[in-house]
Amino acid sequence: MELSQLETFLAVAEEHSFSRAATRLHRTQPAVSQVIRKLEQAVGETLFDRASRDGSLTAAGELLREYALRLLALRREATSALDELRSLERGQLQIAANEYTCMYLLPIIDAFRKEFPHIKVIVQRTLASRIPDELNLRTFEIGMVSFRPDPAQFRTIAVYGDSLAFIVSPDHPLAHAHRVSISDLGNENFIAHHVESPLRRKVIETFQRYRTPLNMGIELPTIEAIKRFVAMGNGVALVPHLAVARELETGDLVRVPVDELEIKRVLRLVHRRQGTLSYAARAFLRTVRAQAEENGPPFYYHVERAG
Repeated sequence: MELSQLETFLAVAEEHSFSRAATRLHRTQPAVSQVIRKLEQAVGETLFDRASRDGSLTAAGELLREYALRLLALRREATSALDELRSLERGQLQIAANEYTCMYLLPIIDAFRKEFPHIKVIVQRTLASRIPDELNLRTFEIGMVSFRPDPAQFRTIAVYGDSLAFIVSPDHPLAHAHRVSISDLGNENFIAHHVESPLRRKVIETFQRYRTPLNMGIELPTIEAIKRFVAMGNGVALVPHLAVARELETGDLVRVPVDELEIKRVLRLVHRRQGTLSYAARAFLRTVRAQAEENGPPFYYHVERAG
């Protein structure tokens, strides 16, 4: 059973005539009759009462007519939905990010939604190390990471340059220091993030290389908790600058430069190299590029080469 057959069937039922249906469909009457015969063969029922001159439907024809109307209505609905998808009047975008990289996304999503208010955006919190696997499973379209996954499998776009920030409360003795050395931090109580990460390992290795104790007396589950605890005067912390930019502006926290801990980070948007991005995802990347051109560093848009 084909939709084109159902269209012909409905035309005959509505016109009550094979000849008038043929005229309406710009086809010959024999061609219309042949379509109806094939449809009757497909469903195994006679659909029209041939003894009647007004093209009356049989009981089977009446039943099929209801379903034919619904099926063709669904086709029109599907066609309309696809048109809306192409014109970005509907759709959904799923992005994977962790607590830190999500901070970059906020102004981008704000600009994106202002231009495309009908696109639903879902940001799922995921460990950065799991994002490549989740992308391969098609769980998300785009991931946000601070490392470069396998370039043979994934296309990466560098979008933001960040750095590690040593933060203290405004009342901390080091708050007014212009710059300190890592050796000055041996007696400090560090509030650490309990999730293992390449950045955490790099910090630990740096303290070891300079033979300075790293006292992580407290470990907390989120960067937000770490910021608040440091602001309360309970210790110091090393966090991405992006995650504390607002608190540094308001004066709730103070960043003190540490020569040996000038660690730079690059945030990247990543998606499957062999995948086809949705209209919504492509529009999102255009928004990312526009924001980089408008704001300049540390925002940028650089598609990294595979080789």
